[in-house]
This record gives sequence, structure tokens and C-alpha cells, in this order.
Amino acid sequence: MCSCSNCTITRNHLDSVTEAYRCLVRGSCPSQSAGDLASVIVSAVCGPSLVQERDCQPKESSGSEYESRVDLTCITLTLVEKIPSSLMSQSMPPEVSLYFMEILRVLFQEGDFMSKLVHQFQAEDQLISHLAAKSLSTYTFYELQISGTFSPAWQQECVHVFHDSSRCSELDACMWSFADVLKKLLKGSHEEILWKLLAAFDPGLSALCSRFLPEEREEARQSAVDFTNAEHWATTLSTLLDLLEVLTASRRACRTGACLQSQRLTHVHASALLRTVDSPSEYFVKKRALLLLKKTLLQKAGEDMALGEVLAAGMKDEQFDADVTTLADGVLQAVSADWLQRVQVEAAASFFGGSSRAEADGDRKPDHVMIRAVSLVVLKSMEVKIQSAGGAGVGRAVAVHGYLQALSGFLRQRGVLPEEASHRCCWFTLLFGEQDDDMMEAAKALLSIFLHHRLSSGPHDDAAAASEAACASGCNPHCHFLLLLRSVSFDHSILLDFLISTETCFLEYLVRYLKHLRADWEGFTLACRRIDLCVPPTTLTPAVDGASLASGLRLVDYGSSEESDTQDMEVSDASQGNSGPRSRGSDVTLGTSRRTISCLSELRAVVARLRMKKLFPYNPSSLLKLLAQVETAER
Repeated sequence: MCSCSNCTITRNHLDSVTEAYRCLVRGSCPSQSAGDLASVIVSAVCGPSLVQERDCQPKESSGSEYESRVDLTCITLTLVEKIPSSLMSQSMPPEVSLYFMEILRVLFQEGDFMSKLVHQFQAEDQLISHLAAKSLSTYTFYELQISGTFSPAWQQECVHVFHDSSRCSELDACMWSFADVLKKLLKGSHEEILWKLLAAFDPGLSALCSRFLPEEREEARQSAVDFTNAEHWATTLSTLLDLLEVLTASRRACRTGACLQSQRLTHVHASALLRTVDSPSEYFVKKRALLLLKKTLLQKAGEDMALGEVLAAGMKDEQFDADVTTLADGVLQAVSADWLQRVQVEAAASFFGGSSRAEADGDRKPDHVMIRAVSLVVLKSMEVKIQSAGGAGVGRAVAVHGYLQALSGFLRQRGVLPEEASHRCCWFTLLFGEQDDDMMEAAKALLSIFLHHRLSSGPHDDAAAASEAACASGCNPHCHFLLLLRSVSFDHSILLDFLISTETCFLEYLVRYLKHLRADWEGFTLACRRIDLCVPPTTLTPAVDGASLASGLRLVDYGSSEESDTQDMEVSDASQGNSGPRSRGSDVTLGTSRRTISCLSELRAVVARLRMKKLFPYNPSSLLKLLAQVETAER
């Protein structure tokens, strides 16, 4: 067929598809019959090879014909994706819905359009490959909802590609389409269908991870393709990590307590993921792998995908605790093998567009997200290991000291832990204070680590010596709690928000800390005095992204607050450094101990009022009892 004729056909098809898309958006029927429009869609997506068409163009051609064909294919694939989405929204008039349902029937039931979409996964143009995957996943979800079935052609192609594919675009499209269907099923709470789909793909997914994430270093060296070093595989690895997160999230959504091998892949291949973090891979891949490990340890995989409420209803399977412990063991073994020294923390310059980046050292900023993630992965692994030890005493202690030393070295090298600090416990809020959920998880883990170390070390008669030793290591839980309160300006309403929120583990942490406070009141008072002496009333706060973590300071003048009650104020002479008269405008603060007790007392009162009005979301009786005991101990 002559080039001019091809161009005319392309224009006509483009007009038909464009009209159909506009009608779909408006909720009306196009002028063509459903059968004719389906034929146009097939021709537009499955016509002559775009590569062939480009290569056969005359040299004098401007390439506009090829570009028009690409445009036609992309618009048609977008229309195909939009049709099932619109039908599922049930927003169209009945006659329009019937029209577009007929198009889907002709394409996917009478014809072999699914195989044609799968074939487009191999398209040289990455946009076409992705749009084909998007169209396929949306239709597959629609089909699963309508009939509970899915296309064998899609399954066979994906499983084949998972086992053996050297084409990045094809593998990316298969992984992306499968992950997208899983996300849609998770959001819709379609547990039975989800299980059926996972079971069908389970062997292929396991084979896929064995190729990309071999469990042993020797297997990685013998791999046919060095995925960690091959630059063109970076996007594929990132897509695989996204798929692993969805699979891990699906495990939490299960209400039957059962588990498939594909849902355990992140735990099973944890050692390979740790090697990815310190491998020569692209930095964004290493960061993505580390964040996946962090979310898995915190049982938060999938929450960034708006799956939080869906996952909360799930239950643990029999292998879950053992898998988490294995993951934690892998992290701690890596730390013992100097993994932290090999983890790259990129210092990216400030960049707001253009094609150049400032290279001056003064413009370089640490990647705070990466530093926090590394630290929390190590701390959480220590907490999991301690819990799995069952509170073992002397002789069976987890060697927490060595892991904490390794973490301190990592933080010091990255400029988070200054060589000379007024109070070593300040690293906690400097590092985690910008991220509430991470801060609470870190505080809970550090409390577990401290209590385990104290139990395994035997009784201490000298409370002052024990408190000083805890501060020297930067792990005094009293200091962490006090610095946490300072970071929120001792505002009980913020603590109330934390208690009500489902996004942090603050309730669990607060209950455990208050029990410790009840048992170690002397340690608390010593910590308050140390905070007053060592940390000035300018409150240490986390730095904003782009500022030095070790130098984040903010002046909070509590004495100037209009809501402050000057009659109740107790000036801390130790924090002021002198006992003489203060000039107007100088800092005037309550002592740390008084501010803390006052904050907790106000928190108890407001929680009690909310409970009486039946406005509190859960039974706070145990919490109220502990808070009341703190007030009694203070008096």
C-alpha cells in the first residue's frame, strides 16, 4: 500500500478513536457502530510494525507518518484503558454502557485482543509498552470483578517472561501489569480473587526473584546477567522492588492466616536485598531496596499505595514471625560484616531545573531519608531479635552494644552524630524528629534495647552511674522521651493527636515508657537535670531537608507565650547558667521535670474527658492509670 494511502487510513482511524474517547468522557455513543469501532481499535493497535513502518519510509520523508502512527497507537490504548474504568465507575447512561460493553466483548471474547496487547509489551517505544500494560491491567481487573477469571494468554506470557526474558520493556510491562492488578484487588478487598491470581502466578514469581535476587553471593556471580551492574536493568530492578512491596502487602491483607511463597519473597530474599543496597547499582535502586526492607520490618509495606486501612484487617500467618526474625538476623549479620561502612549515602546538590548541578561542597546535602532508613532498619532488627530471644537474661543477651557502636560510627561518618556533643542522646531527635512515624518506631526500639541491656547486665545499685552510662551511649530512654516532648514544645494536644492516629506506634511506645518511668523515677529525675544542664532552652530540633542535621536549632521562648501562667513558672537556674536577675526578654522556662509532668497531667485530663463523652476511639483505661501514677509519683 502506498505511503499516501497509509497516511489517509491513519488519519481516519485517529479521527474515529478521538471521537470515541470524547464521547466516552461525555457519556454518549459515538457515530460508528460498536463492531466498526472495535475493528478500528484492532487495526490501530495491531497494524503494521511501527519499526517496519519507520524503516520503510523514504529517506526524504520527515517522519511525520511514523509519528502519527505512534500517536494513533497511544491514543487507542488510552481509550481501551478508559472503557473498563468508566464502566466500573457506573457513571454512564445505560445505553452508553451497553455500547462500550459490546466493544469489550468483540475485542476480548470474539477476538484475540488480549494476545495483541501482550505482544505490545515488546514494543520498542516504552510509552506504547507501558500503555499496553496499563490497558491490560485495567481490563483484567474489570474481568476479574465480572466473572472471577483472567486471560490465560496474559498469565502464560508473564510466567514465561518471569522465567526467561532478556528484553527490559517486556519484563517491565509484565511486572507492572501484574502489580497493578494486585493493587486494585487489594484496594477493593477482593481476597478470594486475589488468592486465586497469586496462586496461578506463584511459581513464576519465585523464579523471577531467584534470577534477580539470588540468595547467595556465589549464585549472584554465576548469574547469566549481572543485574546489579548492568545500567539498563536499573528500571527493571526498581519495578521488581515495587512488585515485591505489593506482594508483601498482600500477605497482611489475608484473613485466613494462609500464605503463598510469592508473599514471602521479600523476607526470603532479604540478604540479596541487603547486597543490593551496598552494590554498584544505581542509587535510586539501592534506596528503593532499603526502603522496602524498612517497610517490611515495620509491617508497613503498601501503606504508601493507599492500602493502609485494607491491610489493617488482615492477620498473621504461621510463618510470619519466623520470617521477620530471619530478616532481622540477616540485617544484624550484615552489620557485623561492616555492611554499614559500605552503604552509600548520596549527597545531592540543590537543583531546581536546568541541565547543570552545583558541585561545590557547600551545596552538597546528606540524604536524610536514606540515613533515617538505615538507622531504623538496624534499630528495628535489634528490637525484633530481642523479642525473639524472649526476654532472655544474663548469658543469653543479644549483643546490642556492638550493633549500637556500628550504628554510631555510621551516623558520625555521615555528620549526624557530632564528635563533641553537649548531650549524646540528642541524636535521636536530630535524626528522627522530622518524621513522626519513624521517631516513634525508633523510640520504641531504643526502649526495648535499653531494657534488654539492663536486664542482661544484672541489677545496678547506683542509679546515677547507670543513668550516666546510658547517656554516654546516647541510649537513655528518659532523655529520648524528654527530647521528644521538647520537639513538640510540651504540647499535650500533639500527644493526643499521636495517640489517636493510626500512623504511628505512639500508644504502644507511651504505655511501655510510662511503665519504665514508674519503675525508674530516680533515673527520670536525673535525666531531667542532665537535660537542663546540658541542653540549653533553645530547643534542639531536627533540621529541615537541606540543613545540617547536627546544627538544627530553633529558639522557642516559652516565657513569651501569652498562654503561659507566670505564677506557675519555675525558673531553672541551671539552664540559665546564673542565679542573678534576668533582663527583660531573656528565656524563662519551667524546669524539664515540671513541664513534663504538667504535659502528661493535661494529657490525662483530656483523654479522661473524651472517654466520658465516649469520643475516644479505644479503651484508654490502662493508659489513664499509668498517667495518674506519674502524677502521684511526682507529688
